[in-house]
Amino acid sequence: MKISKEVKVGLLGTVALTMLYFGFNFLKGSDLFSTTKRYFVLFDNVGGLQPSNAIRLNGVQVGRVESTKLLQERGNVVLVELDINRNVKLPAGTQAILTSELLGASGITLQVSNLSTKSLQEGDTLMSVKETGIQALLQEKALPVLKSVDSLAISLTKIVRQFDQTGYTLNKLLNTADQTASGVNAVVAANGKSIAATMANLQTLSASLAETEKSFKPIIGNLQTATDSLKALRLGQTLNQANLAVMSLQQTLAKLEKGEGTAGKLLKDEALYENINRTIVSVNKLMTNFRQYPKRYVSISVFGRKDKGPADSPADTTLKF
Repeated sequence: MKISKEVKVGLLGTVALTMLYFGFNFLKGSDLFSTTKRYFVLFDNVGGLQPSNAIRLNGVQVGRVESTKLLQERGNVVLVELDINRNVKLPAGTQAILTSELLGASGITLQVSNLSTKSLQEGDTLMSVKETGIQALLQEKALPVLKSVDSLAISLTKIVRQFDQTGYTLNKLLNTADQTASGVNAVVAANGKSIAATMANLQTLSASLAETEKSFKPIIGNLQTATDSLKALRLGQTLNQANLAVMSLQQTLAKLEKGEGTAGKLLKDEALYENINRTIVSVNKLMTNFRQYPKRYVSISVFGRKDKGPADSPADTTLKF
């Protein structure tokens, strides 16, 4: 039987479409020679997750995302359909973690729970967990930094405004300083002779002070010598000896006051005074008699006895008692 060209073209087209379908699925990562199990998971937001994204368990791809569907009747949650190899057993409590890579690609990582011995059945819904991606982390870290940058910019703006005011003030201050310097220069120029005379007087005064210092040096030397002499006198020992002498004198005066000793009896004993007075009167009379009649006491007679005068004479009135 002869096959027409139209039938040949149709068969060729069918074969080409079949090869295109299987080739496309193969390039997407589908294993054409193995069967899969279908599971579901719900996410509030899938980010950049797309169909055919890989599903990994411990870093090994075990399936792919079949489709994503928005469920508006359930609060706009996203239903994700998962195709996982049939030979992979998932115990109850397995989590489907939505991950984001650095370049924005998303995927699902399975976190298997070893606490349960019961396995999930085809069509069951996995527990969903959304992992914080690098982009989200950078955004969380960047927001406080951006707020700080905004505050810093505002502060810098205020500082710049204050600098403007400070610059205006500095300009006025510099102008005033220039005027002051000009005034000082004028005063110095007008009083140059007086300043020179004052400096000359200061030099003369300095010279006089130098001469005075030379004069002070001998005086200071004499003071040092006098100080050394005072140290050599041993003033403490001298004062102690003076105190002892004063105490001895006080004791002597006390004894005189009490009438002790010869000097004390002379001062205090009236009978001794009377006896001494009488003795002096008697001696006075004796001396007067001796002057009047010396022959009474010295007798030299050749021719007989002479008159020797009275045995007693009146007292000499020239003396006072």
